[in-house]
Amino acid sequence: MQMFGEIPDFLIVWLEKQQMFWVASAPLTLDGLVNISPKGVEGTFHIANPRRVWYEDLSGSGVETISHIRENGRVTILFNAFEGPPRIVRLYGKGQVASFIRKVRFAYRVSPGSVFEFGTSDYNTLLPEGIRHPGSRAVIVLDIFKVATVSIPFHWSRFVPV
Repeated sequence: MQMFGEIPDFLIVWLEKQQMFWVASAPLTLDGLVNISPKGVEGTFHIANPRRVWYEDLSGSGVETISHIRENGRVTILFNAFEGPPRIVRLYGKGQVASFIRKVRFAYRVSPGSVFEFGTSDYNTLLPEGIRHPGSRAVIVLDIFKVATVSIPFHWSRFVPV
């Protein structure tokens, strides 16, 4: 296992090629449920820089990720290889509800780990009407504080199409 304080360049290239990821979050209460949501619509995941990512959140079964971010901010995004060499990457991040934004060099700088909900000016700035996906409801921005990557042991690789 390799650990990094930010997303290294070689992983940025790999992450941008992936077509699916999972988002995990949990409340602080002992009886609360851990939420794991699959995401996989092309063009919804973005890397702003090695310490910040964001994705367009689409409607689904609930809004647990947003409620967990409001409560404690903890979110992990997991990617795994479906093609090529076996690999798992976890992005450990922190989000918080906030609302300010400014455009810098064709990329948007946003407040640390934010949720921009449908209809807000920040949401509209990041996702103008012409590029939104059907069911779009929020932009989730995470500040990444740890990255873990592991190559799946060789005997597991037979389950990953190459």
